[in-house]
Amino acid sequence: MFHSVSKALLTAALSAVMAIGAYAADADFNLATYNIRQKNHPDSVQGDGWGLRYPVVAQLIRFHGFDIFGTQEGFKSQLEDLKTNLPDYDYIGVGRDDGKEGGEYVAIFYRTDLFEVVDHGDFWLSEHPDRPGLGWDAACNRICTWGKFRHKPSGREFLYFNLHLDHIGKKARVESTKLVQAKMKEFGSELPTFLSGDFNVDQTNESYKALANSGVLADSYEFADIVYANNGTFNNYDPNGYDDSRIDHIFVSPQVTVKRYGILTDTYRTTAETPSAARSASSTSTPVPGETRRYRARTPSDHFPVMIQVTF
Repeated sequence: MFHSVSKALLTAALSAVMAIGAYAADADFNLATYNIRQKNHPDSVQGDGWGLRYPVVAQLIRFHGFDIFGTQEGFKSQLEDLKTNLPDYDYIGVGRDDGKEGGEYVAIFYRTDLFEVVDHGDFWLSEHPDRPGLGWDAACNRICTWGKFRHKPSGREFLYFNLHLDHIGKKARVESTKLVQAKMKEFGSELPTFLSGDFNVDQTNESYKALANSGVLADSYEFADIVYANNGTFNNYDPNGYDDSRIDHIFVSPQVTVKRYGILTDTYRTTAETPSAARSASSTSTPVPGETRRYRARTPSDHFPVMIQVTF
């Protein structure tokens, strides 16, 4: 009997040590935000249709190693396209128009082998956050998706909020960030916290500064050990454009160390008209010896994604 009790105590002690050791390990992963651009006909007409873009978007995500990331503008069908091409990921979120599948999402994708969803939900950026509707002077319904996640390798938990602020309503943008900060306190202010999204204002705007200087969250761009940002985040499907305006942001709480920050300006190519393409329809399509085939550079979305590597 003594042997059995001793064995049981030893097993319990070892389990406790293992649990403590697992939790003592740091969480280390890549988090990103990506406005994937809604699926629409005009984009398809100009050669930037979702059918061409989403395989590249998925490849970009896999190559750069996004472990968990927030999206903006995606419809349900787009999210399912991504999920099919990213079999190691799942997502949380609802449509902003009805709280089900209607309208754009701000879905959070995560690797199922790395993260467990402890809790999650959605609230509208309005005076009535518990139901769909316009807020303040906003032109569109706006929603925030949030999740409480557990990082499986370390056991550490954190909060992640993802949103898309209104492009018109100035008051809506200010009040929305206040609402999100109140929700952070409600859901667990002691936890490491992330806020990502398309904020529709850059780093010079007063509403950005109010959030960045709040003392609650800080812009990961400002505190990263390594910053790779050779362009702004909105490209308008122009791979040759440049500005330093960042309207897509990732904010972090003080518990988080940001190792790397990057604006990923990847492009892809589609075939362009060759010199012989203007020949009459009766002409052969066989390439002329020595003829150079021309291609057009394109961006996978009208926004560049932002990725950070974090530890806490």
